[in-house]
Amino acid sequence: MKNRILSIDILRGMTIFFMIIVNTPGSWQYVYPPLLHAKWNGCTPTDLVFPSFLFVIGMSMFISFKKNNQEKPSSIYAKIIKRALIIFGIGVFLNWFPFQIPFSELRYFGVLQRIALAYLGAAICITFLKKKIPIALTAILLMLLHWVLLYIFGPEKTYLELADTYSRHLDINLFGANHIYGGYGMPFDPEGLLGTLSSISQVILGYLTAQWVLSQVEFNTKVVGKMAGIGISAILIGLILNLAYPINKPLWTGSYVFYTSGIITLIWTALAWIVDIKNIKKWTFIFKVFGRNPLISYVLSILFVKIFIDVVKISDTNLYSWLYTNVYQSIFGNNFGSLMFALSFTLFIWLFAYGLHRKNMIIKL
Repeated sequence: MKNRILSIDILRGMTIFFMIIVNTPGSWQYVYPPLLHAKWNGCTPTDLVFPSFLFVIGMSMFISFKKNNQEKPSSIYAKIIKRALIIFGIGVFLNWFPFQIPFSELRYFGVLQRIALAYLGAAICITFLKKKIPIALTAILLMLLHWVLLYIFGPEKTYLELADTYSRHLDINLFGANHIYGGYGMPFDPEGLLGTLSSISQVILGYLTAQWVLSQVEFNTKVVGKMAGIGISAILIGLILNLAYPINKPLWTGSYVFYTSGIITLIWTALAWIVDIKNIKKWTFIFKVFGRNPLISYVLSILFVKIFIDVVKISDTNLYSWLYTNVYQSIFGNNFGSLMFALSFTLFIWLFAYGLHRKNMIIKL
C-alpha cells in the first residue's frame, strides 16, 4: 500500500484546527461546554485534541522512519534528539515570551515540551526495538509504570486526587513550585514529567496502528472495518480500566490513553472511508493546509496570542480583549461571539499556513 494516504494529513490538520479553536476563545468566561476540558476525571471533546496530536505523531513517525530505514542508527538518534531539543526549547521560549516574568518564575513544561519528550521517548523505543511485539509491550509497560508510580508514592486512598497525586509532588520536588503551572489553584502541571511515560505510549500506539494499516496490501473496505474494530477495542479497554484507574487527562492515565486512542482511530476510520475510499475530498483543503505544517501553525497561534495579549495594548486593555468585546461580543453575543473569535483567529493562523502551502514549503521543527 502507498505510505502517504490523505486521511492522515486531514486528521493531522483537523487536530491543529481544533487545537487552536479550543485554546483561543474570545473570553474564557463564555465557552460552550464541549470546548472546555474536563475539570479532573472524564473526557470532553476538547480532551481528545492533544492526545490526537500525539497519536498522529506516532502515525507520521512510521512513515518517516520507513523512508529513512537505511540511515545509520547514530544518525537517526542524532536527528531525534536534535528535533526534540528544538521543540522543547521553543516551548520554553513561548512560555517566557515576551519576557515580562523573571526566569525564577518561568514554567518549564507545556504542550510543546510534552510533545518533545513523548516524541523523544517513543522514537528511541521504536528505533531500538524495531519489532512490533516488543514495541507494543514497551507501551503497556510504560503505562503500567505510570500507574504504579502514581499509586505507590501517593496516599493509598487519595493517590488520584489533585493535592496528593505523586505527579504534582514529583514536579515540585524536582523543579520547584515557582516553575509549575498554577491554574488548578495550587502548583500542578498537567504536562509535567510523570505523564510523559503514558504520553510516550500514546505515540507508540499511533505508530503501531499506522504500521498495521499501511502494511496492508490494499487499502479497502475490509481494512477500514478492521480499523474500526481496533478503535472499538481500545475504547472498551479504556472503559474497563476506568473502573479502577479513571480516565484523566491532567494525569494522562492509561485508561485515558486507550480511550482517546480508540476514539481517534475511529475518527481516522471515518476519514479513511470518506477521503481515501469514497474519494470525497473537496471539503478537506482547509485541513490539508494545516496538516502540512502542523507544529509551526501551533507555534504561530501561541506566539500571536502572546502578542495580542501582552504586547499590543489599546487604552486600558489589550488587543485580544478589545477585539472580542468591541467586535465579536457586540455583534454575536457572549458564547457565540467567543466561538466566532476563536474561528476567526484560527483562520488568521491558517493564512500563514496557506502561504507556506502555496510555496510548497514544509517546516519541520
